[in-house]
Amino acid sequence: MEKQWYVVHTYSGYENKVKANLEKRVETMGMQDKIFRVIVPEEEEVDIKDGKKKTVMRKTFPGYVLVEIIMTDDSWYVVRNTPGVTGFIGSSGGGAKPTPLLPEEVDFILKKMGVNERRIDIDYEVGELVEVIEGPFAGFQGKIEEIDLEKDKLKVSVDMFGRETNMELDYEQIEKVL
Repeated sequence: MEKQWYVVHTYSGYENKVKANLEKRVETMGMQDKIFRVIVPEEEEVDIKDGKKKTVMRKTFPGYVLVEIIMTDDSWYVVRNTPGVTGFIGSSGGGAKPTPLLPEEVDFILKKMGVNERRIDIDYEVGELVEVIEGPFAGFQGKIEEIDLEKDKLKVSVDMFGRETNMELDYEQIEKVL
């Protein structure tokens, strides 16, 4: 099973408390392998009071917390029974597990917060030989010249028609040559 994001409903104003409670429960109940990140979606807002600009963090979705989970009976139970949690969004009730957010919904929310969602566990190294498996250069082989963790991109040097050409590629576009 893979980890996915779910929306948890909380008592309004208790979002940060739920985040803290849940993170503590994950630790004490040994659920680190099933419950990962807990995020209270916030965005910066400029507040002007008495002619002074002040940047404040405003909750994007008051009363909701995002949780990254591998959904099992155990993980579902731990989150549902965390103090301050009133339930999951997308659950029809009667013991039915909730529906996860779509990846593009999560990407949008996290990007707005300035969080880069796609932290992929990469096991590529500079100098390693890879093959392009997706896009217009599929089938070409090249050497990794640079890994940009911030942008989740790789610079790969490919021999095209006798010339070395550098390409910027996503992790999903390549695979190791064994």
